[in-house]
Amino acid sequence: MFYRDMFSEHIRIVRGEDVYIYDEFGKKYLDASGGANASIPIGHGVKPVIDAMVEQARKVAFVPMHLFSNEPAEILADEIAKIAPSGLTTTWFVNSGSEAADNAVKITRQYHLENGNTGKFKIISRWQGFFGNTLGALEVGGHTFRRSKFIPLLKDMPHIPPAYCYRCWFGKTYPDCDMECARFLEKVVKQEGPECVAGFMAEPIVGATTGATTPPKEYFPIIREICDKYEMAMIADEVQTGVGRTGKWFAIEHWGVTPDIITTAKGLSGGFTPLGAVIVRDKIVDSFKREKANIVGGHTYSGNPVSCAIGIAVLTHIQKNNLIEKCAESGAYLKKRLTELQANHQIIGDVRGMGLMVGFELVKDRSTKEPFPTDAKVSRRLTQECMKRGAIIYPGTGTADGIVGDHILLTPPYTVTREHVDELTSILDESLTVVEKQLLG
Repeated sequence: MFYRDMFSEHIRIVRGEDVYIYDEFGKKYLDASGGANASIPIGHGVKPVIDAMVEQARKVAFVPMHLFSNEPAEILADEIAKIAPSGLTTTWFVNSGSEAADNAVKITRQYHLENGNTGKFKIISRWQGFFGNTLGALEVGGHTFRRSKFIPLLKDMPHIPPAYCYRCWFGKTYPDCDMECARFLEKVVKQEGPECVAGFMAEPIVGATTGATTPPKEYFPIIREICDKYEMAMIADEVQTGVGRTGKWFAIEHWGVTPDIITTAKGLSGGFTPLGAVIVRDKIVDSFKREKANIVGGHTYSGNPVSCAIGIAVLTHIQKNNLIEKCAESGAYLKKRLTELQANHQIIGDVRGMGLMVGFELVKDRSTKEPFPTDAKVSRRLTQECMKRGAIIYPGTGTADGIVGDHILLTPPYTVTREHVDELTSILDESLTVVEKQLLG
């Protein structure tokens, strides 16, 4: 078996319950990463979801979707239409966030073809963005390390600087910046040629690559205006932020704009099975219908009835237990506690995020924001110290510029309580103290 890290020991996890997982030796860990990057929104071992999964498996576990339909897929599509922003009522099911990104790009390209804009094929995205590890997702992604070994295989797609106020690429300070990071999109569109640019793709809140960096309130309204001006599809990658993670069903709602396509996965199936979705605006679907064109794509497990039954159960559980409201409340408390930690630990440079998608950046010098060198492996050290004390956090590297920099991303289940948050911050406090002594003496 290939492990992501072939040179580390991997202890078996044998059980999960609510916000905790248990290893083969009986040790308990607070799952503050939500499985991996926000994959566990409702906690481990949720009985209503397990019951729905078993019930559907007893009926039929697989349907060949190139010939038939199935009730769970149809119901889940209807439920997604109810919670998605207005005008996004059609869903294309896939198996992962990476597949969702690939399919969003393909749908965007085909949309322009159906409308006679045959020259439009480029997708502009941002440096430090991340949409998945398939070659297609890496092409539009902007994380230097993840792309570096595969550059010869990737089509060269344009990128703009990120919305990263802590390390503004333009050397400006919000709000006296005229939102240069958003307006730069129009400059690149003109340079690339509007007749060639098909769309713009971004995470509302960047997770894995920068640790919950969140743009100002003006950012996405400006992006929406530019996309409309140049007939570009606006794609919101909500693989991590979707399904309530930030205190709203979809994070883009915080900015009051409606994208043309939303990609989501991870939390959609609660971590029980692989499931992703591409949610498409009506005007795009209408162009397919007008031209009597089908999406050129398809995956063997697309619309799998067991996965879709799980998805229905997850959305029902979230609504029934008011977990989005609880997510917003717990997230605010977690961010408050992290800010308190920042005051006591000089290697925490910045605390950011929304809801239960929060992170903090680790720096060598807070006054200059100087990152630690890569060989210091700061985020990994902190992760290991937390693991020793019974908490799972998600480390990130290349935070500052794609090469250097460290951050921690925290995305616990929505069921996390204040007591859980206090437990987590206590473990972080102890672990940060150890790592600071190792690094700074």
